[in-house]
Amino acid sequence: MDVPALPPPPPPNTDAARTREQIKKTAKEFEAAFIGQMLNQMFEGVETAAPFGGGPGEQAFKSFLTEAVAKQMVAAGGLGLADDLQRDMLKLQGLE
Repeated sequence: MDVPALPPPPPPNTDAARTREQIKKTAKEFEAAFIGQMLNQMFEGVETAAPFGGGPGEQAFKSFLTEAVAKQMVAAGGLGLADDLQRDMLKLQGLE
């Protein structure tokens, strides 16, 4: 006698998982942008003496440096802003 196989369990809600991951990414990006703005303000009045600084090259690449430092700070734990943002965004989406 053949016994029908049980249907496979339903897959996890991949839309919710994707939304959670997107929210996490967005919160970290926001925290990195916030830290980057703080760093830009912090270095606003700092002038580097020649021959190792100054000029249009430094001005052009300073924003890239502060952005990279901000991303590294977030990767190392940041200020904790991303966690709070993520929690609030999850609540607004009804996922927590």
